[in-house]
Amino acid sequence: MNFKWSYWTFKSEFSQKFCDDVLRLGKSLEKKHLVKAITGGDNIKWQDLSEEQQKNVQNKRQSDVIWLEEQWIYNTVLHYVREANHRAGWNVQWDWCESCQFTKYSKGQFYGWHCDSHSEPYKKEKGKNLAGKIRKLSATISLTDPNEYEGGNLEFDFRNQVDWENNKNIAMRECTEIRPRGSIVVFPSFMWHRVKPVLRGTRYSLVFWCAGHPWR
Repeated sequence: MNFKWSYWTFKSEFSQKFCDDVLRLGKSLEKKHLVKAITGGDNIKWQDLSEEQQKNVQNKRQSDVIWLEEQWIYNTVLHYVREANHRAGWNVQWDWCESCQFTKYSKGQFYGWHCDSHSEPYKKEKGKNLAGKIRKLSATISLTDPNEYEGGNLEFDFRNQVDWENNKNIAMRECTEIRPRGSIVVFPSFMWHRVKPVLRGTRYSLVFWCAGHPWR
């Protein structure tokens, strides 16, 4: 496993039509299925949290999400996840992708520092396709034209990594490559990252998590 490349991007790879189709689908479902994003598991509902728990979530994460499982989306996107896995030299083994997350960041919303992987593999309650597996690769696609919003930048924390070629520590870095509409970034799920607050407009994105058995 080679982690010289901490993330891999394909700039403006997805067509305007694809982005429009995903946005149209997501927005059509907003009234019935849009929910507040939470942390700690996808089986937890916002209304079931105590007032203190809701406040803790709001301090970490503020966005709204819809879960999508349309096969045409997976058919289009997962090719790029496989290609990034190969080109970056990670070569991690994964065999299942979770429901993708249509994410809406309105003005003032954000997602603080976090990583997508879990400390323990999924339990059998998650179903046979995920039981015993962990998140290995994460991917985010920008669906919004960058002129339609300000802020909301994706940022990685590389402070525990070293650029061995230049013999120096790597600091935090904004992933500016993903700002153009239709761009995708793929990265190992253990990478710490955040979405900075949106200052104007609305930022829409599509998020994927690919899972496999540990140590493969």
